Amino acid sequence: MTAPAPAPDPRTLARELGMTDDEYEKVVLTLGREPSTAELGTYSVMWSEHCSYKSSKIYLKTLPTEGPNILVGPGENAGVVDVGDGLAVTFKIESHNHPSYVEPFQGAATGVGGIIRDILTMGARPIALMDPLRFGDPALAKTRQVVDGVVRGISHYGNSIGVPTVGGEVAFDPCYNGNPLVNVFCVGVLPSDNIQLAKAESVGDIAVLIGQRTGRDGIGGASILASEEFDEDGIDDAKRPNVQVGDPFAGKQLIESCLELYAADLLSGIQDMGAAGIACSTSEMASAAGLGMSVDLDKVELREASMEAWEILCSESQERMLAMVSPDKLDEVLAICERWQIDASPIGEVTGGDRLVFHRHGELVHDAPAGSLAHDGPTYERPVAEWVHPLRDVDVDGDAAAQFADGRDLIADVMAVLTSPNIAPPAWVTQQYDSIVGHGTVQGIGADAAVIRLDPGVTRGIAIATDGNGRWCALDPTEGARRVVAESARNVACTGARPVAATNCLNFGSPESPAIMGQFRDTITGMGEACLALGTPITGGNVSFYNQTGEVAVHPTPVMGVLGVHPNVAIATPSGFTSARHAVLLIGAKTAPGLSGSEWDWVTGERIAGSLDPIDLEREARLHTFLAIAGTDGVIASAHDVSTGGLATSLVEACGTDFGVTLDLRTPLPEHQMWFSESPGRVVVSAADPRAVDALAREHDLDVEVLGLTTNARRLVGGSLDLDLDAVATAQARVFPDLLGP
Repeated sequence: MTAPAPAPDPRTLARELGMTDDEYEKVVLTLGREPSTAELGTYSVMWSEHCSYKSSKIYLKTLPTEGPNILVGPGENAGVVDVGDGLAVTFKIESHNHPSYVEPFQGAATGVGGIIRDILTMGARPIALMDPLRFGDPALAKTRQVVDGVVRGISHYGNSIGVPTVGGEVAFDPCYNGNPLVNVFCVGVLPSDNIQLAKAESVGDIAVLIGQRTGRDGIGGASILASEEFDEDGIDDAKRPNVQVGDPFAGKQLIESCLELYAADLLSGIQDMGAAGIACSTSEMASAAGLGMSVDLDKVELREASMEAWEILCSESQERMLAMVSPDKLDEVLAICERWQIDASPIGEVTGGDRLVFHRHGELVHDAPAGSLAHDGPTYERPVAEWVHPLRDVDVDGDAAAQFADGRDLIADVMAVLTSPNIAPPAWVTQQYDSIVGHGTVQGIGADAAVIRLDPGVTRGIAIATDGNGRWCALDPTEGARRVVAESARNVACTGARPVAATNCLNFGSPESPAIMGQFRDTITGMGEACLALGTPITGGNVSFYNQTGEVAVHPTPVMGVLGVHPNVAIATPSGFTSARHAVLLIGAKTAPGLSGSEWDWVTGERIAGSLDPIDLEREARLHTFLAIAGTDGVIASAHDVSTGGLATSLVEACGTDFGVTLDLRTPLPEHQMWFSESPGRVVVSAADPRAVDALAREHDLDVEVLGLTTNARRLVGGSLDLDLDAVATAQARVFPDLLGP
């Protein structure tokens, strides 16, 4: 076979595609010759940071990935967890940060579409979405534009495709001015004995491209945009064509056609065409089986006939899958796709050996080992510097004590925290989402964790939560990551579910900065320790580097998605109070001084400062066990964790729209610490019988503090506070419209 013609001045082209000279030399050594233009295209996207994890994989491999419920761990499109009753769930979180800044609507919409297809490829029907979002200063016009486009994009795709958005986060911080974080989580349900895998099984199987036609939109979109930082001038309009364009209605056809193909057992493997498009799906599926693949690019249905080979290979046009089909099943596959009015084109076949071969117009344009693209890319052990936040040594708790001793207004500070855009209910955002389509949502937006029914005839279900806190991790990446994992798992446990697995989306600045790599290393250390202690192994996830504009990087922002199994979703524990005259108790750890990195310090001092006290992970695990038992046995009527904003925020949220609470505070701490501390490991519960709660908590060696009683009066009364909760709700309801528009 004649080698493809080399690219004109291939070294220069490689640099333009983001490859280093060393990486280029490795390609030449692998091929034994100069690469062609098509080969440079595939190597550049497959060896990009986004696809190859070249700067992060030496750390990621240290994370715990095995557990009794894990059926599929890292390495596939999404992790799969056994939940019993013959059912499994698959879940994952990914980022679409850079595309969502360049083109907010389509960037966010295709982020939703991409994660849905990751779930679909495992053999599952996607049943729920969550969207942890982080934006810059809402006073900036650019931030308001990004928020508007991102929210419309998420709602457009999710609502149209029929997958409910059941939760997430909305947070603001100036560090995200030039780099918003758009992370999207999806979960799906499937029979535990019908998992689909992304590999080619047999020589002679036909590679069938299913879905939309391939176009120039999104060429190298995720793989290129996510592997470079923005310069100080911000967005380069030339990058806009790199953003993919989604069609949720075509996505819905793809879901239904694929589910029918799975049910009929017609596929031997399937892979989503997301980042790196055909280059990725063909190389990963072939190399996973130690085989090769030969593809005729003339058989790929195109939107523009003039597309060159490298464009076809690197296009990230949406709503496409690559399926491996035995020749004797090909006609059935094509017939099902035709019935769903979706294109299906046989474009190649699985071959012996290990070569990934592409032809275009009868000419060989690409001939490379599949494994060299998918698995044998560069691995970097980047220089690492210890990260120390410049205000880590500030005594925030002592400063606060001095300020309140000088007459600081406690009620004014409580209202400032409650009306922070990081605390106020983001109804302006969430009311644009359909959270109940599909009829599986038991608890959704506004709850600590979403609770999802998996099947109308099955009581068993799942609880899911996503959490992150960049301020904690900026102060102390290790301790911050421990707390983030614990908070997400605690939110799941508050519903009465047992946390069993986790996924992560790791958002950081440039890996070429030793300080950023120090943040990353320490974050992985803390995350691994917490996941191991809490029994939530990592099943997969995403690393998003280069969230940086000039010298300004985002806070280290790991976002955790935790999944729990609930024995009976009909009795899931709500996060809000359910009745008047119930006892209100604080369970877990005692409240400790904890204003470092807190919402109070940010809204009153506009700073991130102090040091984080270590979380007790053993006690945290006992708290989760207590919550699962107390919820399913009816010992508690509600459970709401204490985290961002402190106890004052948790109590206001637990009161909801119907109740109030009267407190008898008996604590040696100053009042401002009692109300605003974000010390970890605490949950507010309500119960008709506080003695039963106390007994069960002490069985699990947990601290118990009786705080007071729920009331029908819409007031929060305790210590120096007497808040009119209806007035608080009115003030909170104005936060997002005033910041972002009516």
